[in-house]
Amino acid sequence: MKKKELSSLIHEKILETISDEDEQALKSTIENYAEKKNIPLYNPISINESHPNNTVMMQYFEWYLPNDGKHWKRLQQDARHLKNLGVGGVWLPPFCKATGTNDVGYGIYDLYDLGEFRQKGSIRTKYGTKKELKKAISKLHFFGIQAYGDIILNHKAGADETETFKVVKVDEENRNIEQSDAFDIEGWTKFTFPGRKNKYSDFKWNFQHFTGVNFDNRTGESAIFRILGEDKGFSPNVSDDMGNYDYLMFADVDYRNKEVINETLKWGTWIIKELNLDGMRLDAIKHIDHKFMESFITHVRLSSKKPLYIVGEYWSPDDSTLDQYLKDTDGLLALFDVSLHYRFVEASHAGRDYDLTTIFDNTLLSRHIFNCSTFVDNHDSQPGQALESWVEDWFKPLAYALILLRQDGYPCIFYGDYYGIGGENPIPGKKEMLDILLEARLRYAYGEQIDYFDHANTIAWIRLGDDKHKNSGLVCIMSNGDDGNKLLNLTEKFANTTWYDITKNIEHDVVLDEDGNGEFTCKGGSLSVYIKK
Repeated sequence: MKKKELSSLIHEKILETISDEDEQALKSTIENYAEKKNIPLYNPISINESHPNNTVMMQYFEWYLPNDGKHWKRLQQDARHLKNLGVGGVWLPPFCKATGTNDVGYGIYDLYDLGEFRQKGSIRTKYGTKKELKKAISKLHFFGIQAYGDIILNHKAGADETETFKVVKVDEENRNIEQSDAFDIEGWTKFTFPGRKNKYSDFKWNFQHFTGVNFDNRTGESAIFRILGEDKGFSPNVSDDMGNYDYLMFADVDYRNKEVINETLKWGTWIIKELNLDGMRLDAIKHIDHKFMESFITHVRLSSKKPLYIVGEYWSPDDSTLDQYLKDTDGLLALFDVSLHYRFVEASHAGRDYDLTTIFDNTLLSRHIFNCSTFVDNHDSQPGQALESWVEDWFKPLAYALILLRQDGYPCIFYGDYYGIGGENPIPGKKEMLDILLEARLRYAYGEQIDYFDHANTIAWIRLGDDKHKNSGLVCIMSNGDDGNKLLNLTEKFANTTWYDITKNIEHDVVLDEDGNGEFTCKGGSLSVYIKK
């Protein structure tokens, strides 16, 4: 099959006009090509293949970072420290030019401007210049840390000019319901990028490349306006929240438009090469045609010279919805375990009334241990944001232990939890606590896992260690009620050894008997992590 024919079939697949026979032929062609070139089409089947020695991901930003253009420099200076913590991959903040330097980056303007051109009032982004970004990534690579780009493909903001076009107004609560006849509006949909002057791409965006907008410049009305035209409409391959959740914000990109498909695939190849990225965090994928996302992921992997770790943000507390998305996209990517995050939120608010033995029930982690990235909080869930769902302070150490000291999932540490959150209502970080848990993960959390999830308020687990990591093995015990204790068996391997709590919450040692039994304790509403003396 020739490259032109392959490209045509990819378009047909996205647009759902391909036959079953040709789709199967396309899949076989891609798989054969990938095998011939030794290109992995999927995330590693075991996280340790890509992230050995229990390394973690860190989301290296929070919503209220200072708008000083120095964040890439901070990251560069912090690289050695991150390596020592056991960070194996950094989720970078959005690095493309947004509506202004005060924009966190999700009001995306120009995908090709990484802080290189004078656009939207500055050359730099909120975080710095392109040159500084590339230096930061190089420093991460020097220390063996991967760099993951935060990729925003759902929408565009800050258009250069308005255009007049026909729309219908739709119900914000059910976008399948039309609330008007067709009429003209003046919308911000023309993107010409005058400051970039066609460097890297001469593609210009207009209203035909979008499915909807939320503002009529002629009348000043804010609403959801679906753009009309031949073969236009919201994609059916998105979340069915709000009837159809294709539209999220700003000018919504139409991934059933062939020109848009071509340009975005081209950009995907460019950005991986330009920044030497090791992977991507894909933003707002519940709002993007999943057939396009599947093709985009396949395309960038085939274009890359190295394996790529790709994780998507599909914000839903329902694990079955997340499970279905992984099936719809053929398991090509991992997802953040939003369902587990909400279990942590619920547990933190319920206190002793929450049954800790059920903490992993109905989570993505319980279904897909290899296609799952676990987290406690992030920039969306932090206080003051639209998806605010903050894990209460007392439970945060327990939640982090539950993702860091167990064997499954790829844990993500939130910058705001480690370094603190700024803004008008600052929240101090939990560096001291996280340092302890990260060291425990890096040095001791290896080997077979034995769970003692046998009490609603006090749970524990054992890691028996392995031969590759000297003195590895640990015990973690936690309680969301009163002080807790458990008689645990660490097998004869650890007979007659002495264990102590590295959190220093419990001061007395535990001496195991000749069979490896010992009674371990923790304080109420807290946890203890024991290692061998």
